[in-house]
Amino acid sequence: MPNTSGAPGAPAVAKLYEIFLAGEYAAVGRLMDDASMAPTTTDRVALLRMMGSEIDHFEVLAEKVTAAGASVDGAIAAHVDVFERYHRVTEPRNWLEVLVKIYIGDGMAGDFVAELVQSLPESAREVLQEVTADSGVFEWARDRVRAAVAADPAVAAPLALWGRRLLGEAVTHMQWVLAEDEDVTDLLFAGTGSITNAAHFFESMAQRHSERMAELSLT
Repeated sequence: MPNTSGAPGAPAVAKLYEIFLAGEYAAVGRLMDDASMAPTTTDRVALLRMMGSEIDHFEVLAEKVTAAGASVDGAIAAHVDVFERYHRVTEPRNWLEVLVKIYIGDGMAGDFVAELVQSLPESAREVLQEVTADSGVFEWARDRVRAAVAADPAVAAPLALWGRRLLGEAVTHMQWVLAEDEDVTDLLFAGTGSITNAAHFFESMAQRHSERMAELSLT
């Protein structure tokens, strides 16, 4: 695969691949930890499939990082800390919190790409849409939470608080991720002014979060 470092915005796109690669690396580790709380074989198999999907996404990004002349290990070392911090401060205490985090937390990665995809070159757009595509596990997590709330409405209030915490922590940590590289920030929020565009992005993310909470019966 040819090196595309001479293309417009290529250094920032390459850095964006590195950031998403580190995120996938952290996500696989998080799923390995979460699997210990899965109550049934069916649940463990669902997490295994999700882990497989994350590993596939990791390989796609690793290929892009290598093609740009960077080291996969170096990219992870440079960017993984912020993702691991996010997972440490949002460590689920029980299986239902695991499921809410899968549906709410992981869905926000898709929101990130959906909101900002028009700022990216077409090739990068396709790659990031591929690595944030819904694998079908999200619907499984949603249905599990909805069934739990229907069976015991008392679980809804603490899970709603958990969902709001996930949003707050995600916004904070996304800002830290973007602040790590000025070229990436300029690429994503170029146009009418970075502050305006960033504010619009986080407002849209909050709106989508409210919709997901309703889908989980956690309004």
